[in-house]
Amino acid sequence: MGLAKSLTRILALVGKELVEVVRRPGAVLSLVLGPFLVLAVFGLGYQGVKADLRTVVVVPDGAGLPTDPAGYQGMTTRGVKVLAVTSDAAAATQQLRDEAVDLVIVAPPDARASFEAGRQSQMRVIMNLADPVQANYATFLAETLAAQVNRALYKLAAEEGKGYALSAGGEALASIPPEVVAAPIVAVTENIAETTPGIVPFYGPAALALVLQHMAVALIALSMIRERTGGAMDLFRIAPVRATELVVGKVLAYLVLGGLIAGLSVALLVGILGVPMLGSVAFIAAVIGLLLLASLGLGLLISIVSDSERQAVQLSLLALLASMFFSGFVLRIEEFNAPVQVGANLLPVTHGIRLLQDLMLRGVALHPWQVGALAAIAGVLLTSSWLLLRREMRPA
Repeated sequence: MGLAKSLTRILALVGKELVEVVRRPGAVLSLVLGPFLVLAVFGLGYQGVKADLRTVVVVPDGAGLPTDPAGYQGMTTRGVKVLAVTSDAAAATQQLRDEAVDLVIVAPPDARASFEAGRQSQMRVIMNLADPVQANYATFLAETLAAQVNRALYKLAAEEGKGYALSAGGEALASIPPEVVAAPIVAVTENIAETTPGIVPFYGPAALALVLQHMAVALIALSMIRERTGGAMDLFRIAPVRATELVVGKVLAYLVLGGLIAGLSVALLVGILGVPMLGSVAFIAAVIGLLLLASLGLGLLISIVSDSERQAVQLSLLALLASMFFSGFVLRIEEFNAPVQVGANLLPVTHGIRLLQDLMLRGVALHPWQVGALAAIAGVLLTSSWLLLRREMRPA
């Protein structure tokens, strides 16, 4: 009898939970359709290949090489797109620092003379990449490109009956080292980024931004849901408490809490994990503050459209899932198609990741417009949440 009573109570609890879920179709809908929609957008928006690296070729005066970008299309490897050819190495390098291009390839000034002297010519490949994964990818492309150039030289010699090896003559050719004959051109990579961190230091600021957004969203969403389910919202309607005061009080409380956690996290990242701290501390603090404000606005909006803690948690996790896919944390935003890139830039963490990485690893915000974008997102989310909350708190 005791076992039967226990089983009855268990089945009653099971039925209670199932009925509770069924009574809230919005929670079921977000649980089923949310992950599906995120994955569908990811599958439709991700192009499946890395974006071509925008490249400028520097041809020194007197090198005798083509000055038309179309002349290099047949020799460039997949993943490299030649945008321009110039003789001004300084201007090309400045474009690289401004992130207008991804690579600068400096052709050797006199490859033929170097070959006849028994020396390999160096093709300089300059990059400005703090991302270690992208830097390794660019190095791989540089080596592949050098092999393409060597094959083009061999083909030219075979087609015209002349070239470096043929014009050198048999006696002169015998004095040229075999490695020079096999590879007249070698790629020498140069990274002009302020720092070249490892995987952990590079992804440290990104992980910080992701954690801060999720923490702020989840904490304030659950807090507002508890106010509603606990009956406090009904008291607020009849008490002299305005929606403005409620929003400001909640936001300030979690802004202080998030700021303390962010300060401790930054200290651990710099002191223990070795993340560089090249930028202004005040600027970094301002970016973290804007990220927290925008995230709190998103959390408030989630709490207002949710009818239970369960749904608020689900929507917070969906926001985290979308942020991991589309914020640039795992895959570069440039690898998605244009509509998905627009949506990705509506996420607060997208700008938080890029700004924190630039400020901490480079010492400067390469895209200052993202500060304005983060402030605009915070303003829109907080204002929208305030308007909806004010309507909800209006006495019946």
